[in-house]
Amino acid sequence: MCGIAGIMYKKPGGGHTGRDLINMLDGCQHRGPDSTGFALYGDDHDGELLLRFMIDPKDGGKANIAAVKRVLTEFGATIREEEIEGQNFRVRAYFAGDLQKFAYALEHAATVVSIGSSLEIIKDIGGAHDVDDVYHVARHNGTHGLGHVRLATESDVKAEAAHPFWATGFSDVAIVHNGQITNYWKMRRRLERKGFEFRTDNDSELIAVYLAEKMSHGVPLKDALRDSIDDMDGTFSFLVSTKDEIGYAKDRLAVKPMVLYETDEMIAVASEEVSLNRLFPGKALNTMEPAPGTYNTWQRSTYPSNQ
Repeated sequence: MCGIAGIMYKKPGGGHTGRDLINMLDGCQHRGPDSTGFALYGDDHDGELLLRFMIDPKDGGKANIAAVKRVLTEFGATIREEEIEGQNFRVRAYFAGDLQKFAYALEHAATVVSIGSSLEIIKDIGGAHDVDDVYHVARHNGTHGLGHVRLATESDVKAEAAHPFWATGFSDVAIVHNGQITNYWKMRRRLERKGFEFRTDNDSELIAVYLAEKMSHGVPLKDALRDSIDDMDGTFSFLVSTKDEIGYAKDRLAVKPMVLYETDEMIAVASEEVSLNRLFPGKALNTMEPAPGTYNTWQRSTYPSNQ
């Protein structure tokens, strides 16, 4: 059992993404007390990438950081900013090359948390407020974001197993997922034959790469979500985000819950209504639960009606 949350602000300038996601996840923390994570989107930095890595605390991350910098130099990336934050090494760099090769090379230097021109993933063990205490998530103001609380059932309680997952090898694509993809290995082998690499055995990483691969060929996110319902076996509800869009998909059995609330200012989605209530304390909300086998997307500029 896990909890997912997503939010997108409709008006220019965005909103308090970090603060609002913390409140939403705090409302459903009982669904996943082991770890918490956030995928946060802000302004797009053209020509720059924001990279976040997990580092080994045994040596203060010195070996990981040195290895990362060697790859950055090898690929002609120029560091603009760098800092250590918690157990992460955070870098902003100029880069104009083959992102997929670059990302795979970096994965051999250190565990990559995320890569994007507007995306930053922050995740660690503990609850939403625990993660905020270390990484200052509440300070983040942006356009949209995802959140996840995890109950570890198939892997250890560790930061690298926490969600969200980024689409390994692709920029600015993130996912949070509640459920299980039962044809995981079949789908993974198909993608590996196309040259894609995976860093975990987590089915959420698979979903992210599956969707990102389709979008890399010009398939709109909404169409990729439609295809995912046919291609993936299992029970699942998931949220996916790109630098301009957020979307959801639910399997046809609809075992995994999802509740949606939309106003003129925002679209908010979560596993439980209590998470939405945290955004509007004391207010009765006109929420809806997406039907089985449905999907939809919302963009920063246009907001279509629900599927």
